[in-house]
Amino acid sequence: MITPFLLQNSRQLELLGDTHLPSALPKACVILMHGFKGYKDYGFIPVLAHDLCRAGLLVHRFNFSTSGMTNDIETFARPDLFEFDTWNRQVEDILCIVRAIRCGDLDGKDMPIFLIGHSRGGGSALLAAGRHGEEMNLAGVITINAVDRCCRMSQTEQDAMLDRGYSITQSARTKQDLRIDSAWLSEQIEHPESHDVLLQAQRIACPVCVLHGDSDQAVDPGAGSAIAQACNTKPNLLNSGNHVLNMSNPSSFDCERSQQLLEATGTITRFIAKHG
Repeated sequence: MITPFLLQNSRQLELLGDTHLPSALPKACVILMHGFKGYKDYGFIPVLAHDLCRAGLLVHRFNFSTSGMTNDIETFARPDLFEFDTWNRQVEDILCIVRAIRCGDLDGKDMPIFLIGHSRGGGSALLAAGRHGEEMNLAGVITINAVDRCCRMSQTEQDAMLDRGYSITQSARTKQDLRIDSAWLSEQIEHPESHDVLLQAQRIACPVCVLHGDSDQAVDPGAGSAIAQACNTKPNLLNSGNHVLNMSNPSSFDCERSQQLLEATGTITRFIAKHG
């Protein structure tokens, strides 16, 4: 069963999501997060949620509050929100979801909670678990093709962004030119330790599972190796896996699964069974 949900974070911004609830008593609760310019219905994200639910897991997938996305997946309907997306706001959203589960506003109260983040969502999961691990009391963190640093801009690009007050990124999917406010960069400069992905990863107390496609052209597989090393574990390399696990967008629940998605799903379910 899939049911929609709507939460508000402390800034009164909306967290739009879907809950996948298995027919039997769930074994654990999973929070599934999309990457940069992604959304809860992007590519393999809903398919992975569906398949984990079939494996007996309760799964919440959601749009970050400043993703700019709504249920209209053809466009960034809220570019005004996308402009002010930052790492801190994504961490805040993750905390909001965990708190809603813990207090019973979302299904999963008293269950072990696992974070799964793709790409930038993986970086946000690591930052959240490193900064707020004691409060969230997570059973585990799983990253898929995650970034190992918050900023990959050159110094010249950073200086230009700060001078102009924003930068522009184009969505390859919708062809929209989207603004990123310089607050995204300023918070990293002002608080470098809290935005050091590998440092925060080292501080994570719960088990971490790192998956990375060895043919990922968006985030170098070396990022997965660096994250795994920081977490004192070994990376799970997906043979010939690209950034989106070789799945198309959109992908339906009855679509053919790529070998890379099947392998990732199996690794994730085994990890949760072991640590849940």
